[in-house]
Amino acid sequence: MASSLAVCMLHGRVRGSLVKCLQNADKFLQRSVGTNVVAAQFEATRKEESDEKNGRKSLYALQEERQEQAERSVLISCQSTTNEKKFLKYLSKHGDINKYFFYQSYGLYAVVEFTNRESIASLLEAVAIPSISHESVVPFKSRLLSLRNLGSAESPNQLSGKPCQPQTTILINELIQRLSREESIDQQMTSLTEAYQLTEENSRLRFLVCSLLKDIAAAYFPECTIKPFGSSVNGFGKLGCDLDMFLDLDGISGWNVKIPKSGMSLEYHMKRANSERAVTQSILSVVGECVDQFGPGCVGVQKILNARCPLVRFAHQPSGFQCDLTANNRVAMKSTELLYLYGELDPRVRCLVFTVRCWARAHGITSSIPGAWITNFSLTVMVLFFLQRRNPRIIPTLDHLRDLAGPADKSMIEGNDCTFVSDFSKIQVQSNKETLEQLLSGFFEFYATFPFSRMSINIRKGKEQNKPETTPLHIQNPFETSLNVSKNVNATQLERFVALCQESSWLLQQSDTNTPRGGSGGDTVTTWGLATLLLPSQVAGIKGRKRKRREPASDRIKSLLESLKNKS
Repeated sequence: MASSLAVCMLHGRVRGSLVKCLQNADKFLQRSVGTNVVAAQFEATRKEESDEKNGRKSLYALQEERQEQAERSVLISCQSTTNEKKFLKYLSKHGDINKYFFYQSYGLYAVVEFTNRESIASLLEAVAIPSISHESVVPFKSRLLSLRNLGSAESPNQLSGKPCQPQTTILINELIQRLSREESIDQQMTSLTEAYQLTEENSRLRFLVCSLLKDIAAAYFPECTIKPFGSSVNGFGKLGCDLDMFLDLDGISGWNVKIPKSGMSLEYHMKRANSERAVTQSILSVVGECVDQFGPGCVGVQKILNARCPLVRFAHQPSGFQCDLTANNRVAMKSTELLYLYGELDPRVRCLVFTVRCWARAHGITSSIPGAWITNFSLTVMVLFFLQRRNPRIIPTLDHLRDLAGPADKSMIEGNDCTFVSDFSKIQVQSNKETLEQLLSGFFEFYATFPFSRMSINIRKGKEQNKPETTPLHIQNPFETSLNVSKNVNATQLERFVALCQESSWLLQQSDTNTPRGGSGGDTVTTWGLATLLLPSQVAGIKGRKRKRREPASDRIKSLLESLKNKS
């Protein structure tokens, strides 16, 4: 432990040199273990300008931009009486401020982004190590700072004119009231998406937390990076969702040094392990210990190293995020990129995913607690599959995206083909003019009659296939095709999902449900449309059903099934 402390103290004293080192490290060619991910990254960067002209930016370009912003940012704990003007004037002594915002999480915090990195170095030179008479401190320096107001007391509520940025979603009752004021179901779905999706400020905070964690890991691996993945960056993240992070060591220099065919050459003398998994476990064990002992604001650290994907779990109190740090989860990174691409192809994709996810959470189909529930990822894949089954299809199949890929997109990870095109200009989206309301109704109708007992969902092919196993719900993993991402779901939960789809489909067909009925004025609003689907009372009978597979359906469900048969 003493050696770890010495390393961290040394890291703090040489921060200026480390920043320069990290700047140079960003330019090094990255290694790919059995993949060509690096080439795809550089290819995506070259295409960034053309994508931006179409209003679309590649995931790699977005990550690079956010990471660079995070490196120029600090996170400051402020007192509630802090004077905003004096606060900004004080920080401006060290350089121009590009952006800042305040938020609440175990107190008042400010994220401050400077125009250049030199301002960060200047600011840190003026920061003092706290002196506490009755306690000792770990002298690890980070960009998580505390502001002290010395001298005269400030008048209260100085920040009242500057609203704090929300870090969590609105309550479901408030959402229902907001949706009921909209004039169409399409507008309701758009409003729900805007209320639930990550804000720009929340996205910046997530990258900043990754950057702060990277400073800890860099004591041992100076050229490493820590990147968010999953819901934090795939475009389907909800305010308050967990922060999944990936410790990337592929970018350190030395992996791609060309070895001469003859003569002398040098290589690093390094410890060896039996497998890459063992290496991952060792790295996460050490980094997790440093996070626990030296990471400011990091509490409840758990090292879960024997899981299928080893990880370190902890809570970051200054941001309020529940964090999971992994170090060998490259397939998950590709899944993140794929979902981001689908979300960028058509704005209806994200609106439908957010709506279905909100509907599912309102009725207990999904849960934040692990168990037999359908996960958000499985639900998202089900939405994507439904959109592939439209005529004409709204998004292409994964196999079609693979066929469009160029040499730079080639990606093989642990024997799995993770190749798909990254250039938006190569993807020709078919002309489908269905409204959001039609798609929502179609989603419920589609899964109300889907043959789950016989068929598997497969977004690679874009069509159902015979189930390779007897689990109630089978959704093929897009890249690790031998895996079922919904293996945890039991028959009871699947039956509840189908019953709720039937009920919701029927409700959307009723004129008294899908017609706006706003009050004449004031706060009088009548629930209608999508808001009706979020009311628990509408499906109370379903929740209490007994576990009988051949239970007689209600008359209205029978009529719905008959109408579906007639349509087909």
